[in-house]
Formats: sequence, C-alpha cells, structure tokens
Amino acid sequence: MTIDEKDFFRQVTLRICGSLEIEKALWQCLLYIRNFLPAGQMSLHVYHRDVGVVETIANATREGFRALALSSQLSDDTRRRIEKLGLIRVRAIPRLGDDPVCSPVAEKFNALDMPAVVSDLVLEKKLLGVLAIFGNGRTPFTKEHLQLIGAVNEPFAVALINSLRYRELQKLRDILADDNRYLQDELRRMVGEDVIGADSGLKPVMDLVRQVAPLDSPVLLLGETGSGKEVIANAIHKASSRRQAPFIKVNCGAIPPTLMDSELFGHEKGAFTGALSQKRGRIERAHTGTLFLDEIGELSPDAQVRLLRVLQEKEIERVGGSGPIPINIRIIAATHRNLENMLNSGAFREDLYFRLRVFPISIPPLRSRMRDMPALVQHFIQKKALEMKRSPAPGLAFGALERLTAYRWPGNVRELENAVERALILSRGEPLVFDDIASKTEKIPEERLSLPLSAQIPENQDLDAVTRQHIRQILDICNGRVEGEKGAARRLNIHPSTLRKRMRKLGIPFGRKATGCGAVQIASDTFRYI
Repeated sequence: MTIDEKDFFRQVTLRICGSLEIEKALWQCLLYIRNFLPAGQMSLHVYHRDVGVVETIANATREGFRALALSSQLSDDTRRRIEKLGLIRVRAIPRLGDDPVCSPVAEKFNALDMPAVVSDLVLEKKLLGVLAIFGNGRTPFTKEHLQLIGAVNEPFAVALINSLRYRELQKLRDILADDNRYLQDELRRMVGEDVIGADSGLKPVMDLVRQVAPLDSPVLLLGETGSGKEVIANAIHKASSRRQAPFIKVNCGAIPPTLMDSELFGHEKGAFTGALSQKRGRIERAHTGTLFLDEIGELSPDAQVRLLRVLQEKEIERVGGSGPIPINIRIIAATHRNLENMLNSGAFREDLYFRLRVFPISIPPLRSRMRDMPALVQHFIQKKALEMKRSPAPGLAFGALERLTAYRWPGNVRELENAVERALILSRGEPLVFDDIASKTEKIPEERLSLPLSAQIPENQDLDAVTRQHIRQILDICNGRVEGEKGAARRLNIHPSTLRKRMRKLGIPFGRKATGCGAVQIASDTFRYI
C-alpha cells in the first residue's frame, strides 16, 4: 500500500495535538496509525535522567486510553547503557524482554514477549522520553514502518513537553487554590491583628517583639489563656522578613492523636483508608513562612519526637511518602502551661523544650495592664459593631468603664471581647452598661483588681496617704458600702465602726457626708459613695 508521508505526518500531528489530555490524543493517534502499522497499543514515557527513573504517563489500546503515573527504576548498568547508546531516535526491538533498557518497563505491561518500535523523543538535543508502539503479535515491523514513525518524532516530542508543562501548571493551580482556601479560613478565625496597648501595657512585650522579629530564631510565648498569644505571634510574623509568606497556625490541643501525623506532615494518595488524594500537611504549607504551634504543651510524647526531628533535620516525610521533603520555616510556640513542671514530671521532652525556648516572651494578663482597658473596649466595640452591621457604634454608659476595670478578667482579653459582644446584643442601641460584669465583681476574691499598689502611688507618700487611697479603692469596688456582706469593712477584715472612725480621721466622707457633697474625686475618675 502506497503511503503519502506528508499526509501521514499531517494527520498524526493533528491528532497528537488535538487534546490537552495526552492519553486521549495518544489513543486517537493509535486508531489512525493502526491503518498503516501492526500496532496493538502505544505508550508515552518520561525519562528522569537525574534519578534514573522512567515514568509512564499515558497508555492507549484499541479499546481505550488511560493516564498513568507508573515509575520504573532503572539499574545503574541500564543507565550507563542509555548514556552509551546516545540518541538512536527510532529502533525496532524483536522481543522487549531481550532488551536490557526496555524490559523493566515492558514487564509492568506484561509485554516481555512482544515486538515493539521505540522512538526517542528529543528536543534541542535533550532526551525527554520515549514513544513505544507495541506490535500486534502477528505482523513484524519493517523499515518502512520505522521511517513513518521517525517522520512524526518531533510532533510527539512537542506534545510530550506541552503535556508535562500543562500537568505542572495544573499542579501549581491546585496548590494555589488549596493554599487560598486554607489561608482564608485562617484569616476568618484570626482573633485580631491590632496589638492594643503596644505603647502602654504591652510596651515591654512589643520591645522584645521588635528585637526578635527580623531573626529566624524560635520564639516561645508564655501567658494565660486568652491573653493574646496569637496576636503577638502574628505581630512577630508581620515584622519579619517572612511577612509575605504563609502564617500557619496549629492548635496542638485540638488535633486528635490519630490525625496528628496527617495534619502536620500530610499524606500521599492511598496512604490509608480515606486518603483519596494527596494532602500537604500544615508544616509543608508553612514553607518559607511561620508555623505557630499554639498550646504546645498539649502535644503527645510521640508527636514531640516527630516535631523535634523536624527542627533538627529541617525536613518532613508525608504519611505514605517515599522520600523526605526539605522545609524552611520559623517556629513560634505558645502555651499557658508551666513547661518546666512538665519537664520534671516527664510530660514534655527536655531537648524539645530547649530548642523552642530560645527567646521566651511572657505576656501579662489583662488584670495587670488595666491602663489598656479603654482602648481595648473601644476596639472591640468598633469591631463587633461592624460585624453586627450596627452603625453608629454605641458608647459606654456612665460607670461602665469602672465596672470593667474592677473585674478580675480570668479569661483575659478573649473574655473581654465576648463581654463586649454580649453587651452589644443586649444594648438595643443604648449605651453599654455591663451590668452582668458588676454582679461578677461582687464575688471576686479579696485582692487588688488592677495594677499593683506600688505602681499606682508615688514612693514618697506617707502611710496615711497610702491608707486613704487603699480605703477609697475598696469603697469603689463595694459601690460605697461600708458594712454588710458586700461592704468594705468585710473586705478589709475590720469592724464597720473601726472603719468609719479611720475614715473620719483620714478625711474620707461616707454616709450623708458622701452623698451631701455630691461626688468625691478619686484618681481622676468620679464615683458616688452611698
């Protein structure tokens, strides 16, 4: 049969370049080529020279086609044979099992006894891969067949490189979409980005943040629950050279031990039941950025060992993976627990502790920085009013700020945020009163509820002045009551008549004198004693 080589070239080129799915394009070529060659099936293979692996990416038979990701490791001797043979382009192999280069791949297709035509796909003198055409088992390949395949070598090479680039583009697109979804979720859960009190109550903390942020040193944040450790971690990340890279949070106490490896390190498709696709772990997502390990004290002993290896080796391995993945991350850890006590009890590894505790920062609780209360309250009012679509945002009722500063705030800034949200819901457009906080204040233990006394009074004040200020503050907490279950005398552990006598001596009005004079000025705030 006379074959027009130009028409053959044109028809094959149209088919191999006719689909973005290389396996479908290969199938269309096979259906056409079978009219001229004794072809039973065709396959495309990529040669990874650096690692000596042949990867089969597509296979087509008369019945259909399929995409593959089948890797065949070549021996060192086979790799040397390939380098020695050079680029032969097109060659006929009477039996694939007798060829040392092709047999490792042919074995996976049960084609060791088949003849084949193998064409090296070359662009710019670089071997990209191989096109293999398996015989039909009845008719041998001739020189004319080899000539036809050699004529379409270049279109197949172009189609292969385009397919590889398209596959890489799809992979990067999926990674980008996955990262975007993850980071959007993280941003929605972010407790806040502004550091309120950076120039007052948190100034010592922010001074340390500015010192350590430009470095890659691990940071350990210590503080009570709700004190704002995540906000400080975010501030460190924003002030670092990694600010354009991901900031990934891991709540170590919220991940079940059975899922810890998959969440932290990721997994390969098919690594376990339910692993329907490849998943990158949170450590891998944080590559070139910052990994925030919140509640690090909740990590199980096994997870501590694996995390220590990450810090030491700077690499991870996915569950079901075949090799290590290098990572470049900065670690910021946080906990409300006493890690030193956990070291003594054996609940926390000493080597991991000292790797994390390179630069510890202690975050003070809210009750120790009451000077930040006005700014914090206004910040949360604006934030919550915006979320609730309340415009304009309501203000504070008379005495509301005093109620807030008199409360101990065991839940710290997080509790304050919740209190503001609750007050906004109850306010119905009126100024916020925080009556529920006032009822809690009456039940708090007998201790100072704001800054230490030494931080509020000058060092040169005499004893009477200190006593006067202390009694006034206790009266403020008790809403001016002197006696009774909730009175100042009970808090000061003295008899009510003794307290009144001392108040007269110190010039502190009470009873009718207090109400008659209208108001008593105390520390720049106005209170009425009743």
